[in-house]
Amino acid sequence: MTLTTARTARPTPTRPAAREADGLAVASFVLGLLGLLVMNILLGPVAIVMALIALARATARRGRALLGLALGVADLVVLAVLVAGNGTVSWSLTG
Repeated sequence: MTLTTARTARPTPTRPAAREADGLAVASFVLGLLGLLVMNILLGPVAIVMALIALARATARRGRALLGLALGVADLVVLAVLVAGNGTVSWSLTG
């Protein structure tokens, strides 16, 4: 009687860089969205940089990275409009 071992297919490990790039894409989206409401002077550039890094690392969440990039740029546009209109980097809903 001989013992044989069944060969099982091992799952291929995901690359840590790819998982990190996916996290960067999601984080850039969230920070870009949050930057439209508060601290756009800080969160806009951070969202842009994180989105560009995620795109350079070939993220699987390319759409979220592109949205993060667009929202980061929108943060800076909102900041520019506020500075040009009010002469300040703060805004208020009451006018």
